This record gives sequence, C-alpha cells and structure tokens, in this order.
Amino acid sequence: MSETGGSITDVPGIRVGQVQRVGDGWLTGVSVVLPPPDSIGSVDVRGGGPGTHETDALDPTTLVPTVDAVVLTGGSAFGLAAATGAQLWCEEQGRGFRVPGGVVPIVPAAAIFDLGRGGDFAARPDAAMGYAAAAAAGASDEHGGVARGNVGAGTGAALGGGRFKGGTGTASVRLTGANRDVLVGAFAVVNAAGLPWQPSAPVDGTPGGPKESAGLNTTLVVVATNAVLTAAEAKRTATAAHAGMARALDPVHTLADGDTIFTLATGAAALDSGTGSLVGSLMELQAAAATAVRLAILDGIHSASAISTKAGSLPAYPEPGTERI
Repeated sequence: MSETGGSITDVPGIRVGQVQRVGDGWLTGVSVVLPPPDSIGSVDVRGGGPGTHETDALDPTTLVPTVDAVVLTGGSAFGLAAATGAQLWCEEQGRGFRVPGGVVPIVPAAAIFDLGRGGDFAARPDAAMGYAAAAAAGASDEHGGVARGNVGAGTGAALGGGRFKGGTGTASVRLTGANRDVLVGAFAVVNAAGLPWQPSAPVDGTPGGPKESAGLNTTLVVVATNAVLTAAEAKRTATAAHAGMARALDPVHTLADGDTIFTLATGAAALDSGTGSLVGSLMELQAAAATAVRLAILDGIHSASAISTKAGSLPAYPEPGTERI
C-alpha cells in the first residue's frame, strides 16, 4: 500500500458535510459522512465512555447491513439529537431500509464531549444542525475537499484531556498491485485524552500528560473504502483500524474515552482473490485502514488552531508533524 495523504472523499461516492456554531457561548458542530446508497457498514467501539446511537444495528448478525449516513457530533449525549435531523434528510431523499409506507434510514452516530467549551453548557447540536450537515454532504461535489481543523464535530474538540485544541482530519491510502483500484479513506474527530505518540516519550505522550480532572474525551473515526466487503468484513476492518489510533495517540481506549471507528464499504471494487483466497487482500486493506486512521488523526491535530472563549483558551498542539511516519 502507499500513503497518499488525501481525503476520505478520494473514495468514489463518499461525501462529507459539516456545520458549526461559534460565539455567544457556542463552540460545537456536526460532521456527516454520506456514502452511496446500499453501502455496507459496521462499527467497533473501544472506549470506556462512548456516546453512541444505533451502533447495535451495525452488528453483522442483525437484519440490515447497509448504512445511509454516519453522524459525528459535539454535545455529548445531548448532541446525538443531530442524528434525527440527518435521518429526516435521508428520508426526504428516499434513502433507507424499505418498509411498508416508506423508508427507515439507518443513521448511526457518535458524539464527543465539548459541553461548555464555548461558555454555555446548553449550547449543543440539535436535529436542525444534523439536517444541515447531511444536506451539506448531499450538496457537495464528489471528490470535493474536506474542511479540517476547527470545523464540524471538531469545532469544540480538545487534545490531551483539555490541554490543547483538537480538530477534524482526513487522509486516504491506495492499495497496490492487483488491488491498486482499491482506496481506503478516513475522517477523524480528535477529542482525545491522549497526546500524539512519539518514540521514547513518557507513557502519557508528553511530560504532564492529560489532566486528571478532564475525563471526558473521545476520538471518532469513519473509515471508508470502495472495496466489496460483507458486514462481517467491515466489522473486522473497523477492529483492525483501531491499531492506527494507537499509533497516533497515547493513551487510547481509556475509561475516559469513547473511541469509536465506523467502517463503510461502497462495493464498487472487488478485491483480488489471487490463488482463490481473499485473506491476503483483506489483510492489506485492513492494514491500510489502520494507516489511514493514523494519518487522519495526525492531520486533525496539525490542522487545529488555537481558540479562546469565555470558558478558557486551548492552544494549538506545539509540535505537529514530528511523529514517526
């Protein structure tokens, strides 16, 4: 595989829409990843403090294997209301699981904790913001650029348990050889207890580490690929992709994090079976997913800019781009 930097929208058919609100007590937002219709989806939740919606529906043993949109939002559990707005937008577009009388869109969501970072604890995303983010995704151009840093669900994100500013980032990786038509992209919202991993650094990332009192964190990621995957293979890809989170941040998957990775597979490109076994190709794809996640997280940290509100200030992380690639 080759590291390309890039964006999750390098994967054909994947679109991203983001809205945010800043000022007058607000510092939060919503990001929506919109795949083509009939895309397969799954999820792996590793953090000890997740705020999620509809993740049980993504188990490979459940009825519906497809996902219509993924919502990443600020506002902690309150912000999960944004999923309702995205679901309503999908319904208007006729996207969803067909039932008598209409469709039921499958719209899983996950939230970061950013409550009060703009100064008003009650300023958090609602259904209207979720609808607007989904509509923005639907209106975006295929292969369009993705805003990074203090945007969407990363608007109020922090790093190191509240020491530095976090944000959104994205990256893509292309497979090689017989699978060179397969792309894997990642979109990350970095609101982590940990800090960027560096060789020979203390176990908490850098001297000082996360604040002990700041136990409300989460890194959220959507991985997307144009490969043909079953729901079970998408689940295993989400699991493997968590290795990229561990390579980017230290620590991860703590009781204070809600670390979650969704996987979407559009099914446009079949993986090469080689001698008749797909195992090698799946392993390459899953390794690429971990790499894309790592790059997207580091991109989110590098892209975040300092902010100051009446609740306090968050400086940019002082050493972006020094991690081992």
